[in-house]
Amino acid sequence: MVGINGSGTIFLSSCNLLCVFCQNYEISRLAAGDEMDPSLLGSVMARLGRSGCHNINFVSPTHFVPQILEALPFAVEQGLDVPLVYNTGGYDSVETIRLLQGVFDIYMPDLKFWDRDPAERYCNAPDYREAAAAAIREMHRQVGDLETDSAGIAVKGLLVRHLVMPGGAAGTRRAMKFLAEISPDTYVNIMDQYRPCGLAADYPEIARRITPLEYREAIQSALDAGLTRLDKK
Repeated sequence: MVGINGSGTIFLSSCNLLCVFCQNYEISRLAAGDEMDPSLLGSVMARLGRSGCHNINFVSPTHFVPQILEALPFAVEQGLDVPLVYNTGGYDSVETIRLLQGVFDIYMPDLKFWDRDPAERYCNAPDYREAAAAAIREMHRQVGDLETDSAGIAVKGLLVRHLVMPGGAAGTRRAMKFLAEISPDTYVNIMDQYRPCGLAADYPEIARRITPLEYREAIQSALDAGLTRLDKK
């Protein structure tokens, strides 16, 4: 999706999950960033589009959906014509995602946890699985499986990210079965870059990197579920 010219990434301050292991702690927890009115945000989008970026990628947009929608007309007036990416932690309501039909071209949610206990312990979101599963189903209904152009750049569809965690905390095997049920062609980025950032040192069971074996087992669980479009990064 990044391609040669990169993704025009816009980080939104704060987050509706506040994972204890967040790698963007200053943004998610400390709300680092600058205030922008809708016209300025629209100008930023348009400028990124003119610079050659393949898309406009909103990171943690859930709690800023109204502001993004208000800014988009300003960007379109200035010629914005690249795909829009909704890059989310997955803790979205179906009602919010339905509002975005026809607006976002690419949905890129996390599927962080399958089990209730780790979702509550590490994100204070015991209903994470239910919310994320419903949101991902709606995202797929809107845009379908991931489509790429002749250069391999994503132009439309669903791309799900899954961060492999120590000790199987993410519930990878059951998460992969769920994604395969949505579509065997679901594009899944199985990520091995977990590291104990933020407050993770306060939780001994996740205060370490994952092992090579844990990552191989995660890949195998996806293959066992029937998924074949895997981005192993």
